[in-house]
Amino acid sequence: MSVKHAMILAAGLGTRMRPLTLDTPKPLIRVGSKNLLERSINLLENHGVEKIIINVHHLGDQIEKFILDIKSNIKIDISNEKNLLLDTGGGVKEGTKIFDKNPFFVLNPDTLWLSNYLDEMKSLEKIYFENKKPSLLLVNKKLSFDNSFKGDFNLKDNIVSKDIENNFIFTGLQLIDRNCLNMINKKVFSMNEVWDKLIEENKLYGLESRQKFYHLNTENMYNKISNLDITD
Repeated sequence: MSVKHAMILAAGLGTRMRPLTLDTPKPLIRVGSKNLLERSINLLENHGVEKIIINVHHLGDQIEKFILDIKSNIKIDISNEKNLLLDTGGGVKEGTKIFDKNPFFVLNPDTLWLSNYLDEMKSLEKIYFENKKPSLLLVNKKLSFDNSFKGDFNLKDNIVSKDIENNFIFTGLQLIDRNCLNMINKKVFSMNEVWDKLIEENKLYGLESRQKFYHLNTENMYNKISNLDITD
């Protein structure tokens, strides 16, 4: 069984990437030959996803135009947050209503998604379907190009935890369904609220990524990653 639905989170303000994001939304910033959003769409399409929802807020008209012009076999719809930014959890809850009971990937485009993540997406699917629980793709902070990350989680036997000291970073890829989102009875909320509830009950699963982790969160990091010969 393979997952056919996904959501890409493209509604962020990109404040730490300024001045790059003053006139260009962060997902449309180019790294190599493609922008971050195109790389995200390509990864999902190559995995076999058939339907994507993309939420928009900051400079959303530019993202909508890009979606209209892109050549892709995937059906892409927009979830409009231009009037109210719903945060990560609220944005996913609103945008994925049409997915009903189907599981779906959620992808943050500020990670540099290269084709070597495809095998790990398949492994994440396997964990999800075996356990019927939300699953995160995590990476040891030692594999992060940016060495300032302190760690978000720990991971043991595919179970995610949070401790005083944490060795794993969230890569920006998760596989979930709407049941876990319905635990939060708010319109605006962070995915962290969902994860914390799941962790309390040992119901959040994870897979350790073996890829070097490139995350574009500041102008300085963007410049450093752009100068590397790692993109296609």
